[in-house]
Amino acid sequence: MGFLRRLGWYLVGLSIGIVFLVFFLKKKSGGEGMDFCYFPNCRVLKDMRSKPISFGDAIPQEYRDTVMVKSILTDGNVDFGKSDTKAEPCKVYYVSKKIADQNMELQIRNCQEELIVEETALLD
Repeated sequence: MGFLRRLGWYLVGLSIGIVFLVFFLKKKSGGEGMDFCYFPNCRVLKDMRSKPISFGDAIPQEYRDTVMVKSILTDGNVDFGKSDTKAEPCKVYYVSKKIADQNMELQIRNCQEELIVEETALLD
């Protein structure tokens, strides 16, 4: 069999394989695109976004904005050095994000059924 004929069969098989992969991966992702979350920061934030948000008593009224908290939980950075990831029954995470030229940090208690925002701080 000549080289061009082998190359043709190879390309036919490759194209069929790509069609099957696109079909199965689209079905797996729900059709709205891929959202792979393998890094620890991404996994923790994704878990937090899936839970209802409540606020602790120490949070001032101007910081009780769920839109702001969801924005921080979407693009924030988790400080694993300060966080207590082994606490029981709720893990404590420190999540920060730059908002309007100010670094804002939230102390969040990640419980099994809900998310409790306990403290807010503006960092330099």
